[in-house]
Amino acid sequence: MTVGDAERHRALLARVGLAVLGLAAIGSVAAVSALVRDVRGGDTAAWVLGRASGVTSYVLLVALVCTGLVLAHPWARHLGVPSPAVRLRLHAGLATFTLVFTVLHVVVLATDPWAQVGWRGAVLPMASTYRPVAVTLGVIALWAGLLTGLTARLAGRLTLRAWWPIHKASATVLALIWTHSVLAGSDLAALRGFYLASGCAVLGLALTRYASRTPGDRLAELTDSLGATAGRRR
Repeated sequence: MTVGDAERHRALLARVGLAVLGLAAIGSVAAVSALVRDVRGGDTAAWVLGRASGVTSYVLLVALVCTGLVLAHPWARHLGVPSPAVRLRLHAGLATFTLVFTVLHVVVLATDPWAQVGWRGAVLPMASTYRPVAVTLGVIALWAGLLTGLTARLAGRLTLRAWWPIHKASATVLALIWTHSVLAGSDLAALRGFYLASGCAVLGLALTRYASRTPGDRLAELTDSLGATAGRRR
């Protein structure tokens, strides 16, 4: 197989992976909708859709943060499949799907009078009638997530890798969303185990990511940073 054939094969795998991811996300909305409908007794369809899209965006965010941790994990150098390029495409695709379902979550709850959130509560801190502290955590995470994504898109244009420290705040965004989900949802009893398991999984991966960094890894990161800075000065 030539280099060109290998690249086309990897690109095809990436597209198939994104298609599967999209179908899985849609299936997640349907499954969570059924679960939430059972909890709520089948009423308030708009709230069910908003809650289901919120849980789906949480799942996607967990996957997004996990793939980001894997991309930067010292152990990842031993992974042959998928390739780093495919992993990066998957990370970017997860970011897109996370944004789509987050927007759906915000729009549905902001336009649903029964949810008692409203547009002000959806975009401004402490402006929601329904559980203002819990919703505010989600609002802060929303704006922080948008900032993280925007700086990542501008990574090649920002000097001195200024985007990287901001991008690492995505773990904080996940912590805010986790707390928001636990405190804001009225169906916590049904999802408590899911939140505990997913939160512990991300925490464990993050601990291995930072605990396994060697002096050689730090030197490589510093070399890359200095090389990028020197390239921009030319």
